[in-house]
Amino acid sequence: MAYRPIPESVRGLETEVLGCWEAEKTFERSLAARADAPDFVFYEGPPTANAAPGVHHILARTIKDAVARYRTMSGYHVPRKAGWDTHGLPVELEVERSLGISGKPDIERYGIRKFNDKCRNNVFRYQDAWERLSRDIGYWLDYGAPYVTYSREFIESGWWALSEIEKRGLLYRGYRVIPTCPRCGTGLSSHEVAQGYRDVTEPAVYIKFHLAGDPDGARILSWTTTPWTLPGNLGLAVGPDIPYARVRVLPEGADGAKAPARAHDGPGGASPGEVLILARDRVSEVLRHPYEIVGEMRADELAGRSYRPLFPGAVDRAGSDAAWTVLEADFVTVDEGTGVVHTAVMYGEDDFRLGEAAGLPKQHTVGGDGRFLDTVPGGLAGMHVKDRETERALRDWAVANDQLYVREMYEHSYPHCWRCDSALLYMARDSWYIRTTAVKSRLLEHNASIDWHPPETGSGRMGEWLQNNIDWALSRERYWGTPLPIWLCSEDCGDREVLGSFAELGRRVGGLPEDFDPHRPGIDGYEWPCGVDGCHGTMRRVPEVADAWFDSGSMPYAQWHYPFENRDTFERYFPADYIAEGVDQTRGWFYSLLALSTILFDRAPFRAVVVNDQVLDAKGRKMSKSRGNAVDPRDALDTYGADVTRFYFLSGSNPWVPKRWDPSALRETDRKLFATLRHTYRFFALYANEEGWSHAASAAAPVSGRSDLDRWVLARLDRVVRLVGDALDSFDLTAGARAIQEFVLDDVSNWYVRRSRDRFWATQPGAAAASDDAFATLHECLATTARLLAPYAPFMSDWLYRALTDDTSVHLADFPEPEGHAAPDLEQAMDDVRRLVALGRAAREKAGVRIRQPLRTLHAVLPEGRALPGPMTALAMEELNVKEVVSLGDSEDLTRLYAKPQFGALGPKHGARTPAVAAGIANLDAAALRTLRDGEPLDIEIEGERVQVTPEDLVIQEETLTDLAVATGGGYLAAVDTDIDDALRDEGYAREVVNRVQRLRRDAGLEVADRIRLGVEGPGELERAVSTHADYIAGETLAVEVRIGSAPGGGLNRAVVKIDDVEVRIGIGGVGERA
Repeated sequence: MAYRPIPESVRGLETEVLGCWEAEKTFERSLAARADAPDFVFYEGPPTANAAPGVHHILARTIKDAVARYRTMSGYHVPRKAGWDTHGLPVELEVERSLGISGKPDIERYGIRKFNDKCRNNVFRYQDAWERLSRDIGYWLDYGAPYVTYSREFIESGWWALSEIEKRGLLYRGYRVIPTCPRCGTGLSSHEVAQGYRDVTEPAVYIKFHLAGDPDGARILSWTTTPWTLPGNLGLAVGPDIPYARVRVLPEGADGAKAPARAHDGPGGASPGEVLILARDRVSEVLRHPYEIVGEMRADELAGRSYRPLFPGAVDRAGSDAAWTVLEADFVTVDEGTGVVHTAVMYGEDDFRLGEAAGLPKQHTVGGDGRFLDTVPGGLAGMHVKDRETERALRDWAVANDQLYVREMYEHSYPHCWRCDSALLYMARDSWYIRTTAVKSRLLEHNASIDWHPPETGSGRMGEWLQNNIDWALSRERYWGTPLPIWLCSEDCGDREVLGSFAELGRRVGGLPEDFDPHRPGIDGYEWPCGVDGCHGTMRRVPEVADAWFDSGSMPYAQWHYPFENRDTFERYFPADYIAEGVDQTRGWFYSLLALSTILFDRAPFRAVVVNDQVLDAKGRKMSKSRGNAVDPRDALDTYGADVTRFYFLSGSNPWVPKRWDPSALRETDRKLFATLRHTYRFFALYANEEGWSHAASAAAPVSGRSDLDRWVLARLDRVVRLVGDALDSFDLTAGARAIQEFVLDDVSNWYVRRSRDRFWATQPGAAAASDDAFATLHECLATTARLLAPYAPFMSDWLYRALTDDTSVHLADFPEPEGHAAPDLEQAMDDVRRLVALGRAAREKAGVRIRQPLRTLHAVLPEGRALPGPMTALAMEELNVKEVVSLGDSEDLTRLYAKPQFGALGPKHGARTPAVAAGIANLDAAALRTLRDGEPLDIEIEGERVQVTPEDLVIQEETLTDLAVATGGGYLAAVDTDIDDALRDEGYAREVVNRVQRLRRDAGLEVADRIRLGVEGPGELERAVSTHADYIAGETLAVEVRIGSAPGGGLNRAVVKIDDVEVRIGIGGVGERA
């Protein structure tokens, strides 16, 4: 067979491979081929297709695909069912924008039915973009029968789940404080809130509450970071164990006055003579005026004292004697603020619990839309609590009523809506809850059973989240979502039904139409008489829909319409063996999967998970359209290609480390791996075709009978195959990627091919066998690398595999396994050579001697007294261009190790004995220093006692004791003799001439086998060198004639070049024949 040329264009290659996959139905064939194999179950976390995918989705989908491809090639059946998340706020907000409306009142005026129809039509707006991205990055998913969360079947499975939760006594309705989005008009769950925190700087105020009946007219001082809650104030909380101080404000310069930590600046403040009450431990930090402490009080002395309401009429007392009094509470601290907590019952969890215990009235001052109600005085009614004008109006009211002490800006982390980015408000409201706290211990146990990557995400971020688990606020006061299947009696008789199927609903209402749609508003109209004896009420559905995370958490069973059908299928594919998503899903999909699976099945829903972090720009900043640094994934793929992008994400760092989208690093990824693979394949194909070699007709010797270089690279290949397989088995994608890249770049290209070049053309008698072995070895390396690379770079790996084997897709092949070519002694010897060569090159560079200049001797030292075997010695000589290698047992005649004590490290450990220890370190011998250089501690005797010295206690330096050029590292030493006699110089000139001629051949566009005539003119010593080494020059350049002192006829190319600052004229001419 002829090995075809590899496409020059990366995208051209990928387009060609895509065409093959589609024409051959490669994905479908890969599933069919493993249909009877053991299952490896993967769950696709459903994206929402009403927004375009971003470049970060390439990262997430690459991680998923790489593992799925590997497991398929490793003999598993890996079905990959696509899914779409189609409910919830993301969809609703997009539709609102498209309609030019905003908020629930606008939606209800527009019409819920029409609005939900728009939502249904909108959810797949970007479906083509998602499917195209998946196709173009090689992410194989079965889009033929995806699960869709708005489908009747999916919703019905969700109803079943909720009915089961009800049967377990874990579904309840509660009135409590929950985070609420005023823009979206609904409460949110704790796991949604956790995704939206960001740092903000907002006004915080110290407020003076005027005590009633105090002889000094004292004011209790309280601090809040949410001034908008002040109209709802109903109490002041003090800590039972906190001592409080009565502080009198003094005039500036008053005798005995204590100076404040900071001076008062801005509106408000306090007048001389005013008495303020706050925690004693906070006085010096809080006060902004000169002061004196005139007394102390216990919390129980303050408890029960009443004070003047801040906003009279905002809240009605409703018969509560405890309203506007001081209350004791155990949640009060002195970590910040004043040790007195302003209590607005409806706007804080602690506030609400305290209010319930004390019997405070439960009345809102803020509506669900975030605007003050009409009862609030001061011109605040109708204003949005987070508007700047509102804060100014609150401040003006407080100043006018002598309530403001200090206003300051405060930076803190505050939750925002994860979808619309509005600041959330903690508000008391009705909501339906799943009592996840009842299964907290099981959640923790199941979480601990999961193989988390990285482990610290499971034990830390996820584990700590579960330790602090609160009940799941399930209901949303919205429109487009799974309707809660809860019907309550209109007469509040207490009857409620949680239906678990559409059939149950049909039985209640006398049947359902064929086109039954379970969404609002149609579902809201299904009613029936209450079944409680003597009750004449009507069973009506509650208006709420479910949290969209309930949908995605239901996908293991709902994707199969379990338990109504496909029971065996569900049981076969539950739990998942593997999932992968972003780290934010610890509070999203990971949590909802775990919570529902624990409640319904008492099992972990997945066995292993790989977590990825976000993709940042090249400067480490978050990407956003507003910043102008967002990357369009289409542009990324067009510029770099899918394989480069995928490999860059997986090889640069572990998935859970934030990634930087760095164009220079992407180009480097292409250069190091993919360009190297292309060049290596081109080299192989060129010479294989030239020599007529084919793997199908190879006469290569068995591996055991091949050269050391062949056996070494195949041993390295075996080791890499084992390493990559082990890494992928343990989901360590990065270790596997790096092993492949190192093998291709360092082992195959930079060593094996470079050392074997002259074996790929059989120009000498008896060279055919060596050539056959070299072709067979390189072919095996490339074909096996294609299989190793397949999970990471599915396009180039497939193209290479097809081109090298004339077979079908690499993705239908088995993942490679070691072939038994291990040769540890040979690998060690080759490693010794390569390390010596690297050091020898460094020594040459230090001495300023180019590599083409031959030198006489390399003196070599290897660890543990090893010596190079004969064949390895020859390799070292060729690589370093030396005439002999002398192995030494140690380096003591060439270098001396000595130590410099690090007093900064020694002082804290040894105190007064530091000088003695330093002197002992300075006198350590070479053996001791080598021990420390290897990272081991050492005991030395100082003044009759044993003292441990560690590598951090000293700096080890090396002094050269010879005129040789020396380089050392890792227990190796290479020292080259840089004396150059005339014979060596002549050989160096000859090598330089060969180098320049090869450049001229390349620039003239000659084929590798084209013969030439060569002419060289230069100074006498250079022409002498050419004459002496004419045969060598002719052989290396395929010259049939070497003229000295004149240029040839035919002039294909000629140039004046410099060698050692001497001008040399070189010309080449054609002979019209092929070698």
